[in-house]
Amino acid sequence: MRNPRRADACEIHALIRQCPPLDLNSVYTYLLLSEHFSDTCLIASKAGQIDGYVSAYFPPKTPDVLFVWQVAVHERARGTGLGSHLLSSLLAGSSAKPARYVETTVGPGNAPSRNMFLSLARRLGAPVHESLLFDRSLFGPAAHDDERLIRIGPF
Repeated sequence: MRNPRRADACEIHALIRQCPPLDLNSVYTYLLLSEHFSDTCLIASKAGQIDGYVSAYFPPKTPDVLFVWQVAVHERARGTGLGSHLLSSLLAGSSAKPARYVETTVGPGNAPSRNMFLSLARRLGAPVHESLLFDRSLFGPAAHDDERLIRIGPF
């Protein structure tokens, strides 16, 4: 496991494309994450291929909250606990700031992701609160589910 570098952006983009229902962002987005937020992002690779990726950041108005944007695990590494391991490793110290909360959004149909975050909350012994963050109408005419905010903490 390591923090991403600029050169990883295209491979991260390809991984996300292979992990529906995650929203695919532009390569430029993954370049920015690798450049500006590399200390709160991790990749896991094996044999030179990226098997997993987590992107996160500390929102400026809530510096004790680590917002996890995406967690992706390639199908060849699914069922191994890699996503959970990436999250735990990120919380264990890849960032200079300590987090008291983890927040993320999970679509209503993404049971594996939801279960991974609920498992994280159990491991941390932390409460979970769920609320609506972005109503589907905010996404314009494109079909998109509501984005529900999952907040874990304090821990």
